[in-house]
Amino acid sequence: MKRLCARLMAGCVVLTTPLAYPAQLLNSSYDVSRELYQSLNPLFIQQWDARHPQDKLIIRQSHGGSSKQALAILQGMSADVVTFNQVPDIQVLHDKGNLIPSDWQTRFANNSSPYYSTMAFVVRQGNPLQIKSWEDLVKPGVKVIYPNPKTSGNGRYTWLAAWGAFSITHGQNSPAVRTAMRQLVKNTQVADIGGRGATQSFVNHQLGDVLITFEAEARALQAHYPAEHFQVIVPQTNIKAEFPVTWIDRYTERARSTEVAKDYLNFLYQPEAQNILTRFYYRTYHATPQVVAQQHFPPVHFFTVEQQFGSWQQAMQSQFAPQGEFDRLQAVGSSL
Repeated sequence: MKRLCARLMAGCVVLTTPLAYPAQLLNSSYDVSRELYQSLNPLFIQQWDARHPQDKLIIRQSHGGSSKQALAILQGMSADVVTFNQVPDIQVLHDKGNLIPSDWQTRFANNSSPYYSTMAFVVRQGNPLQIKSWEDLVKPGVKVIYPNPKTSGNGRYTWLAAWGAFSITHGQNSPAVRTAMRQLVKNTQVADIGGRGATQSFVNHQLGDVLITFEAEARALQAHYPAEHFQVIVPQTNIKAEFPVTWIDRYTERARSTEVAKDYLNFLYQPEAQNILTRFYYRTYHATPQVVAQQHFPPVHFFTVEQQFGSWQQAMQSQFAPQGEFDRLQAVGSSL
């Protein structure tokens, strides 16, 4: 009888002990960040699993043009965190979905942007057209490739960087700014949905004289295709492209993943992650000086969206809303 009771009691212990299920996290990110997070995720998983041996972590990724990723989340894709490349694609999750609070940018340092970049030009061996500045892109006959600003944060930063640079050169309200942007539209050979598509058009399909993309993507492209002898030019007058992050409250509360989501985003600010980010040619705040020095980032006179356009909201309204500057210049440029 004592032996039977012991077995029953042991059985009760087993039945009342909670089963350990893997912790899961879905990170929705921009188009060209696949390789970056493939390097970051194993390090975070190792840290998490060491602290939570009963909750082994699985991280899944979803990539695409950041605006398309935001739309998918609004339509029900249950991402736990977003690591996007511009503010509006996160802000829309509050404005149109009430999925996050309005003050989401105060959750982490640097306006919840753990790293940043700028825009760069990739040209073919020898830089045959001698492309060095934004002004060179609007010379007659130059064929330019960049992502579509309607669907890509990469493309939106490209457009705003060009507009801002021309405004600094010619004056904020100078007609010369629109003239230059109109010529940029005319010179655009391909405007792909996302940054990776633009890269493929330039590399795989041999289209265009110049690819405009994030500095990080441009440098990675150069390193990945050494036989092509691509050159990377970072214009000295350029935009500061921030990469904001947040967790999606509605979905993490439902999935009980808020803790791991917060830890994951905090991890991006840690020196180990910052070093990886820097090795992927992103500009960071807390990477070790030795790692930063190895990358030889060229000096840039940065301007921000807020400095040139007032705010992201104003930039979106004036440039990318229906019948905004982008639509108007597209219509005029296509008729030239």
